[in-house]
Amino acid sequence: MSPASESQSAPPDPSRPALLSVRNVAKAFGRNTVLRNVSLEIAEGEFLTILGESGSGKTTLLRIIAGFESATSGELWMGAERLDHQPPYRRRVNTVFQSYALFPHLTVEENIGYGLRIARRPAAEIAQRVSDALDKVKMSAHAKAKPSKISGGQQQRVALARALVNRPRLLLLDEPLSALDANLRRQMQVELKSLQREVGITFVFVTHDQEEAMVMSDRIALLRSGELEQVASPREIYSRPATSYVAQFVGHTNLLKGQAQAGIVRCASLTWPASLPNGPVLFSLRPEHVRLAGKDKATGIVRTRGRVLNQAFHGATELIRVECADGLVLIARIPSGTGSHNEVELEFSPADAALIRDSPERD
Repeated sequence: MSPASESQSAPPDPSRPALLSVRNVAKAFGRNTVLRNVSLEIAEGEFLTILGESGSGKTTLLRIIAGFESATSGELWMGAERLDHQPPYRRRVNTVFQSYALFPHLTVEENIGYGLRIARRPAAEIAQRVSDALDKVKMSAHAKAKPSKISGGQQQRVALARALVNRPRLLLLDEPLSALDANLRRQMQVELKSLQREVGITFVFVTHDQEEAMVMSDRIALLRSGELEQVASPREIYSRPATSYVAQFVGHTNLLKGQAQAGIVRCASLTWPASLPNGPVLFSLRPEHVRLAGKDKATGIVRTRGRVLNQAFHGATELIRVECADGLVLIARIPSGTGSHNEVELEFSPADAALIRDSPERD
């Protein structure tokens, strides 16, 4: 059982050069501090998601990178070039917004080529680049259609093509899937990730949806009240959260608070051996690691018995909340079809309990 990393930030893949460096960026609107010294390295070709609840500062950070807001302090670098001193139109950065902002009077291909026409690119070049962009997002058949004649998912692809046609080094996406229905949203998550892999452009994606972040990202930067709580791969964020906030924000978890003393951990009536210094401890134990106890008790397995408070159906699995004799409540994810239970015996392996830090209160 390994303690959570002391670092709140995981480096990007060392095989990829850094594309963007966010260095101690802070932002205040009057007395309201929105970002507090955020530092982040984003790799070339990476799909990084900035995840956070409303008011965490994720959209403000995106707008600072795009150049639509100025940081109160800090720096942005793209390679060896200072980015925050440049106006938005000089940055090789494009943004896809929550509202796609397509021109209703223009066709799909005219919408995609609009920026190139404003830049006065040659007509033959515009035609070729628009055609390539349409092909990439699989919208060639709708080139002559107006936005009102295509679906929400197709409009989203047009907005992406309009951004990609300008050949940015970095594409920023501000909750672009939030207007879609659940099924289309799931479909577009897969398509967007595949498109990013195909074009090889760095994507920075903003969302408040944990599932969306887990499905699409190479790494997740979790913002809380303007500060980075943890930056890591989806797998690490889930299985080895750094803090109690991360553990609770991403998925369900059991927070086990207790004491380590003389090589033994005690959390309420639960005990197990652990090589930890004496003092208070806190663990995150995911529900899928808590199971109905088998007939044979394996060595080192922790067991407890309790009363089932409720049982929620989740397709192939069910979540049950169990109150143990000492008042401790555990959530377990069990296979569906095991029947309803009034009382159960649960077990888990201490190796599945991730040692984490308690998150301090923040304004």
